[in-house]
Amino acid sequence: MSDTRRSPLPVRPRTLLVLAAIAGLLVCMWQTARLAREQALQELRHDAENELRLSAASLVGHLSRHDYLPELLASREMVKRFLNDPDGQDSMPLNRLLDRFRATANVSDIYLLDHTGETLAASNWHRRDTFIGQNYGFRPYYREAMDGKNGSFYGLGTQSRDRGYYFSAPVWLDDTAPNARPDGVMVLKVLLDAVESGWAEQDAELLVTDRNGVIFMASRPELRLTTMAPLTRAQRQTIAASRRYGDAPLPPAGLHEDQRHDARTRLVSFASGSLEGRRYLSLTRPMEDFDWHIHILKPLTPVNQAQWLAALLAGGLYGLIALGAGIGWQRLRLRRERERFAERERRTLAQARDELERHVESRTRDLVATNRRLSAEIEERRRAEESLRATRDELVQAAKLAVLGQLAAGINHELNQPLAAIRAYTENARAFIARQRHEAADANLAQVLELTERMAEISAQLRQFSRKSGDNLTAVSVASCFAYALRLFQSRIHESGMRVEQHWPEQAVWVRADPVRLEQVLVNLIGNALQAMNDTAAPCLTLAIVAESTTVYLDVADNGPGIDEARLAQIFEPFYTTKSMGSGLGLGLSISRRIVEDLDGQLDACNLPGGGARFRVRLPRIADPNDPARLEDPAHA
Repeated sequence: MSDTRRSPLPVRPRTLLVLAAIAGLLVCMWQTARLAREQALQELRHDAENELRLSAASLVGHLSRHDYLPELLASREMVKRFLNDPDGQDSMPLNRLLDRFRATANVSDIYLLDHTGETLAASNWHRRDTFIGQNYGFRPYYREAMDGKNGSFYGLGTQSRDRGYYFSAPVWLDDTAPNARPDGVMVLKVLLDAVESGWAEQDAELLVTDRNGVIFMASRPELRLTTMAPLTRAQRQTIAASRRYGDAPLPPAGLHEDQRHDARTRLVSFASGSLEGRRYLSLTRPMEDFDWHIHILKPLTPVNQAQWLAALLAGGLYGLIALGAGIGWQRLRLRRERERFAERERRTLAQARDELERHVESRTRDLVATNRRLSAEIEERRRAEESLRATRDELVQAAKLAVLGQLAAGINHELNQPLAAIRAYTENARAFIARQRHEAADANLAQVLELTERMAEISAQLRQFSRKSGDNLTAVSVASCFAYALRLFQSRIHESGMRVEQHWPEQAVWVRADPVRLEQVLVNLIGNALQAMNDTAAPCLTLAIVAESTTVYLDVADNGPGIDEARLAQIFEPFYTTKSMGSGLGLGLSISRRIVEDLDGQLDACNLPGGGARFRVRLPRIADPNDPARLEDPAHA
C-alpha cells in the first residue's frame, strides 16, 4: 500500500521562510523602537520645558523680591546723616540697623560704601570677615550706582568666597543740583544656595550660565564654577578684570554634544566627572533680564526604557501574529487529516475542557479573594476618614490652646492684682477684728468677696474658650462673640493704651454657627491684629459688624504695617508664618479659614488704603431667635 501523505517542505524553502520571519521580526522591532523613542523624547522635552519654565520663574522671583531694599535703605535719614559726617559719628547704630534689615529680609549682607568705594558700615560688623574697611570700587555695581542708577552684579565675594547676587542703589545727600553725584552706595547681597537646594530635589540637573558660558549655579555642586566649553584667553582676561569669580580655575565641565535637535534642544553626555557615561536631554532658556541662560538636563533613562519596552512589545505582538499564522496553517493541515487524528482531537478537547474548568475555578477563587480585599480596603478607608476628622478636631483644639498660652501673661496679670488685694484686705480684716472693729472688718471681707467673684469670672472665660466645640450649629449673637473675644484681651489692650473702635448695628445680628468655634476665629484674628500693632505709635483696633439681608460681615482691622502684597495669597496656607521662631506654627489663619468654611462662610484678608490690614468673615444671616413674630410664624423658624 503506497503512502499518500504530503511530504514536508524541502530544507532550503523552510530555511528561507525562517530567515524571512526573523528579518521581519527585527524590522518590526527596530521601527517600533524608533517611533517609541521619538514619542518618548517629545514627552521628555515637554516635561523639561515645564520644569525649566518653573525653575526660571522661581529664580527670578527669589532675586527680584529684594531689589527694592537698597533704594529703601538709601533714602533713610539715619544713613544720610552718617554718610554726611562718618568720622564724627559712631557707626554702631547704623551697623545694627543694617543687621536688623538683613535678618528681616533674610539676605546675606547689607553694607554702605562712600564715594571712593570704601565700606563704612556693614551688617557683618561683628564677624572676622567683615566688609568694613574694604574697598569695592572695582565692582560694576559700585560704578553703576555712582552713575546714579540702581546696579546689579553676581559673582564670588572677595571676603566670604560665597556666591551671591548683589543689588546697589545710590545714596544722595543733595540731588537738586544739575551736576550732583551720589555721595555713597548702599549694597545688598543675596545668596544663591537656597535656590540650588530646591533644585537638588528634582529628577534633573539644572545649570545657570553667564554670557561666557561659566556655570555659576548648578543643582550638582561639582558642576559649579565650571564652563560649558573651554574659555578663550580674552574671556578669561575679561572675567579676571571684574574679579567676578576670584581666582577660581573655571575648568571645563566635560559636556559633550551628541546630537542637536534645534537651537535649544540637544542630546549631551559628560566625558568626565561624576556624570561620566550618562546621557541627557538638554534644553536652554534665556533669562534676558540678567543676561543669563538656564539649562536643564533630563536623564534619557525613561526614553531608553520606553524604547526597549516598545521593541519587546512589538516583538511579542509579531510573535503572536506568527504563532497565529502557524496555528492556522496547522488547523488547515489537521482538517485534511481529521479522519486519521479524530481520536487524538477528542482527547485534546477533553484535556482542554478540564483545563478550562480548572482555570474557571481558579479565577473564581481569585475574584472572591479580591472582593474580600476590596471590602477590607473600604473599611480601612472609612476608619482613616474617621481618624482624619478626629485629628482635624484635635488640631483646632490645639490651636485654641496655643492662643490660651499666648494669653497666659495677661491672664496672670489679671489674677495677680486681685490676689494681692485679697491678701491686703485679709490682713486688714484680721487687724480690725483684733481691735473689735467689726464693721471695718466686714467691709474688707466684702471687698475680698467682690475680688474672688472677679477671679471666678476670668477663670470661667478661660474654661469657656478652652472647651471643645460641637458639631451642632445654633443661633449665635455676633456682638456677644465679639464681646467675649475682647474680654480675653482686656488686660493687654489696657496696658498698651490701645484705642478700640466698635461699629455695631442698633439691632442684634444673629448667625447660625458654633459659638465656640466662631469665638476661636475672632480671638485668633484679634490676637494677630494686636501683635501686628506692637510697633505702631498710636495703635487702633477697629471691630465692625456689617449686616445685609442674607449676609453678615465681621471685620477685624488694625492700623499696623499691613501685609506684604506678595505674601497676601499665602497667609492662609498651613505652617506659613512671618513670626519669629517659637512665636507660632503658622496654623492659626489656616484653621480659622477651615472653621469659617465649615460654617458655610468665607474668610478673606486685604490691606487698607490708609495703612493696616483687615480680615473679613462672611457668614449667612438668620432671623433673631427671640423675635415674637418669628416665634408665632412657623415659616420663619
